[in-house]
Amino acid sequence: MRKGKTMNKSVSVVIPVYEESGNIAPLHSEIKSALEGLDFEIIFIDDGSSDGSWEEIKKAAAGDPSVRALRFSRNSGQTAALKAGIDLAGKEYIVTLDGDLQNDPADIKKLLPAVDEGYELVSGWRKDRKDAFFTRILPSRIANFFISLVTGVKLHDYGCSLKIYRADLLKEIELVGEMHRFLPALAGYRGGRIKELPVNHRPRLNGSSKYGIGRTFKVILDVLTVKFMGEFIGKPIYFFGGISLSLGAISVALALITLYNKLYNHIFVKDQPLFLVAIFMALAGIQIGMIGILSEIMARIYYSSSGKSRFLIREKLNADEK
Repeated sequence: MRKGKTMNKSVSVVIPVYEESGNIAPLHSEIKSALEGLDFEIIFIDDGSSDGSWEEIKKAAAGDPSVRALRFSRNSGQTAALKAGIDLAGKEYIVTLDGDLQNDPADIKKLLPAVDEGYELVSGWRKDRKDAFFTRILPSRIANFFISLVTGVKLHDYGCSLKIYRADLLKEIELVGEMHRFLPALAGYRGGRIKELPVNHRPRLNGSSKYGIGRTFKVILDVLTVKFMGEFIGKPIYFFGGISLSLGAISVALALITLYNKLYNHIFVKDQPLFLVAIFMALAGIQIGMIGILSEIMARIYYSSSGKSRFLIREKLNADEK
């Protein structure tokens, strides 16, 4: 029964490509073999490669109508490439996959049955990862722990590109900067249910990795953005208002200490630096509070003009539009 349901799925496989000319042909062949019997399309996004990747993609598309492709004029990053592929995808489910052949396309059918259990996102976990420990695995584990701690969406492997998404969920998520690695957290904030399953991971045979240890430090900044976008984008006044009230409370406390010293210890205000700190805290609190109000106005304009919702509809019951 589960196999039958899986075979009825329609799948868009989105593959960002950058300098992966030696991997295109074998990857295309493996995906075709792995998804035999399914309704699928393969979407290659060439992120400004200069090594002949686009020529290899054109060769794959020449004899295969299921292949669709876009070519960027310049390298714009994996997030932009994924976004372009997601916008182009036309199937019920979207599979994201790296173009380096380290993900195994045969795992796609292993992950698909989980969507029948009600999960909107099924994420791969490279449990036995074939990468250098100190430069790739250790920084990744630290980043995964930090992201899970801050966002509350706990995964072993945020960095695994092999993931299956319900298309209507993924298309609603705004992707900018380098937010692709935080997609599970963004999906979780929208109410998507997530399941993580071990997948095969293979050593790289062609090309070279585009990531280094320096990426780990960017995670610290990006995850704070994700936390805000996930929990406060619809109610920014709670974030800015909390800071504003805290600064206001500190300001009042310092002002009372200054007044106490003036009345009981006979210390003139001009001799108390705490009074200047109290004024600074009060002004900063007012400014941050006003930022919160402006953010509330902007959030309402964004949602009303974009037509995007802050929620995910999982099921309908006699609720189709007539």
